[in-house]
Formats: sequence, C-alpha cells, structure tokens
Amino acid sequence: MSILTLKTILKHQNPCRVIGSRFKTSSVQYVASRFRDPTFEKLMDKYKNLLKVIAIQDLILANPTHNPPSVSLDFLSRLSQKLHLNRGAASFLRKYPHIFHIFYDPNKFRTFCRLTDAAMRVSRQEAEAINASLDVVVDRLVRLLSMSTTKSLPLRAVFKVWRELGLPDDFEDSIISRNSHIFKLVDAHEPNTHILTLTDEMRDKSFVACVENWRVMECCRENCAVDRTEIRYSFKHSYPPGMRLVRDFKAKVKEWQRLPYVGPYEEMGEKKRSKAGIMGLEKRAVAIVHEFLSLTVERMVEVEKISHFRKSFAIDLNIRDLFLDHPGMFYLSTKGKRHTVFLREGYERGCLIDPNPVYNARRKLLDLVVLGRHAMLINNESRSVENCQTQKPCLQDEGRDESI
Repeated sequence: MSILTLKTILKHQNPCRVIGSRFKTSSVQYVASRFRDPTFEKLMDKYKNLLKVIAIQDLILANPTHNPPSVSLDFLSRLSQKLHLNRGAASFLRKYPHIFHIFYDPNKFRTFCRLTDAAMRVSRQEAEAINASLDVVVDRLVRLLSMSTTKSLPLRAVFKVWRELGLPDDFEDSIISRNSHIFKLVDAHEPNTHILTLTDEMRDKSFVACVENWRVMECCRENCAVDRTEIRYSFKHSYPPGMRLVRDFKAKVKEWQRLPYVGPYEEMGEKKRSKAGIMGLEKRAVAIVHEFLSLTVERMVEVEKISHFRKSFAIDLNIRDLFLDHPGMFYLSTKGKRHTVFLREGYERGCLIDPNPVYNARRKLLDLVVLGRHAMLINNESRSVENCQTQKPCLQDEGRDESI
C-alpha cells in the first residue's frame, strides 16, 4: 500500500471501507483508523481502573482465613506486574480509600488490606442480585450453548466469561450440578478438559434472538418509517455525532441490511463459496456476536474472551475486524491495554438503557472508583469540627459507611 493511501485512511477514517470493502491494511492500522466515540472512551477510562479494583477485590474475598477477609500488602506487591499496577500495590490502593483500607496487624507484624464497609456492601448486593436471578442465568447459559454448532462448549471458555454472563463464582455447583436435567459435563479428548453440553431433551429447544424482538417492536410502532419488508433481516444501527457517512457507505449498509442470513440459533447448513454465500456467513457471524453481547450483563466483553468461542460458533472471520467492519452496531475500545467491544444499541450517554440488578450493583462499585480520594478530606474536616464542638474523641475511620 502506498504511504499516501495509508495517510488518507488514518486522516479521514472513511467508513466506506466497512462491510467487505476495506483496504488491505494491517490489524494495527485498521484499529488505529477507527472512528473514536468519546462517550465510550470516557467510560473505558473508568472501567480500566475498575477491572484492577475487581481483581484485587477477588483476591481479598478469596481469603476466608481472615475475619474480615484481607490479604497482605507484600502478597499484592508481588502480583503488581500481573495486576498491571504500574506504581506498585500500595500506591494503587491509596488511590481508592472508599474501597480499600490498609492497616497494620501488630500480631503478625505485617501490613494488610481489606475492603471498606461500602465496598463490602456493594459486593454483597452483587452476590444477592446474582442469586436472585439464577433462572435468568440458566437461560443465558442454555442460549449460549444453543448457538454452538454442537450444542456444547469447552468449560474453560465459559470460565472466561463467567462474570460477563452474571454467573455465580461457584456456577459448576450452583448452576451445572443442580440442573442436571439441562446440563452435563463430559470429558474431552484433551487431558484435564471438560465439555459443557446440553442434555438431549434441551437440544431441540428453540429461541428467539434479541434482534428479532427489536424488529417486532419496530414494526409495531405507529410512526414506523421503515419498510416492513426491508426490516426482516435488519439490525439496529446508530452512529456517534461527528462520524461522516459517505453515500457509498450508506448504500453498502442498506444492501447488507437486506441480505438474508441464518440466525444464531438456526442450523447453518452447507457453506457456499459464492459471494452471496460468504456475505451470508459474515452476517450470521454478526448475528452470533450480537446475540452474545445481548446475553452479557453489561453488553460488553473483551475481544480476546469472545475469540475462544470462534470454533464452537463456526466463525471463520477475524472477530476484531468483524466489530470494526460494523461501527453502527459495535464499538471497539483499546483502553487499558485490552480490546473491549460494546453493543452500541445497549447504551445511551455511557449508561445501559435497560439495566439489571447485577449491573446496578457493579455500577455502584464504579462510582466508588470514580470517587477516588474525593470527599475523604471533606469528611475528615467535618469530623474534626464535630469533635471540637462536642469535645468527644473522634472514632477511628477504619470502615466508615461511605455513601454510595
């Protein structure tokens, strides 16, 4: 490719390259040339720190030997590189005093870290929300297995997305073992590998994809301006302000919307090598990842995680390029040294349009992350004034009931 052509792509970020007509750029160049949505970029600025907080939180809660659960600062310091704590564990923990409390244990002569009362309360709310929605979780897992060509998935792939699907951390016992009439585990040909599959009576169960529900709602609207025959194979598209849509791009999207395809829960049949057959396979792949994201709690997932399902879903395309080729449906962010994809139609102004209890609990933890050190100094000053007025000693703030 000429340097002039590459500069043109990177400068104008021309969306006409999508849907099978993009230039032969490298993956790095293609990612760099995407149109950046400031709303999702700001959201990922918060999420990249939230993911680190969740990793430390899981380590703390996984240590039941202490009451309350805690881990030593030395242990976290040894994991600093793995947890991507660039300035060390202690520095990171002090950035979030509403979540982490550092204290010294004189009996063990070591410094420990535990969760504050506010963070523990949010963790309990999330666990309670998950336990209250086990029926929904089972349905999600059945749908995920039903999209596979063999109605089965490697258990290690499910482990990759257990949090995204809202599964409890002990889902092997609480979900799989307790629903033996729905799920079963079988040994794979590889050592120490198990396959999660549906029982025979569940294999023939039919499902309606999320996009089908949207099409019905669109057709039932009184002010529906879309031709009902055209919306039969369409997906919802929306673009951020400032993204220029050239005429050629609009025409290609309109043509792609009319293209028939096999749904995510339907049998794929024989692959066709024709141009129409290849386009149909691409649209089916889009339908699968669209449904996958619709099943997640927060309508988002890391690209690396969803790539573990490519073989099971019979997707022969590059997953990341698939998201970049359809910017009206998906948004790909590279914040936090990871590629994260959002289902665009699920969000409005950085918040989920149709929230659920698990999402609401996780959002409260995100609020504590965004709060950072803010309000700590104000709270300390207000307590000092109160102490002077009442002439009573100030209580040690080891686990104050911070406002969420």
